Amino acid sequence: MTEQLPVFLNISSVEVGKHLYWHLGNYKIHGQVLIVTWLVMATLLSVAFVGTRTLKRIPESFQNFMEYILEFLQDIAKNQIGEHEYRAWVPYISTIFLFILGSNWAGALIPWKLIQLPEGELAAPTNDINTTVSLALLTSCAYFYAGLRKNGLGYFARYIEPTPVLLPINILEDFTKPLSLSFRLFGNVLADELVVSVFTLLVPILIPLPVMILGLFASSIQALIFSTLSAAYIGEALEGHGEHD
Repeated sequence: MTEQLPVFLNISSVEVGKHLYWHLGNYKIHGQVLIVTWLVMATLLSVAFVGTRTLKRIPESFQNFMEYILEFLQDIAKNQIGEHEYRAWVPYISTIFLFILGSNWAGALIPWKLIQLPEGELAAPTNDINTTVSLALLTSCAYFYAGLRKNGLGYFARYIEPTPVLLPINILEDFTKPLSLSFRLFGNVLADELVVSVFTLLVPILIPLPVMILGLFASSIQALIFSTLSAAYIGEALEGHGEHD
């Protein structure tokens, strides 16, 4: 008798490319993603430490740059969340923006392909769908927390407003938000790296440079879009419902 093919496909076993696996108990972890993630976090922490260890009343050079970045990130949170609520969310929005920006630029600027690994290759952490989904789920948890903290269980009244007929659509919206955030970031970063790789193989000297510069710009825009949408979702959760003022 011919052997029957399995009917069901384990979706979690579907993979794109090769990965350097680390084993933690029964779990397999993408090692190359963690390596670059740690490097990005270490770089951000080092820059923050150097830029704030000797603060002066009249800022100079690097302190000026750090204060400009802080004001820029405060404006993102303030514009989307509102003047009265934004301060508590500046650390989260800033962390999301800087981590995504650092990850995207690490993938675009550093020639990771020169570093040989037993399996797989180093790349931007945002080139891995697990990273982008995790960031999107963090934002989902953040805006649920914001809404419940301010409005209590009255937060869930938004699902039946302006009419209970919209309940399924409002529930579906909470699933589509993290999906759109994660796949938009993942798709753009992956597409940019693939385009640069193809151009480098075809014309390895000058032609890839404009594409790489465009990739840096696109990477910055993706960090801005992700953080702005995260702030907008949090601001939406903090609006109106259940207010007692």
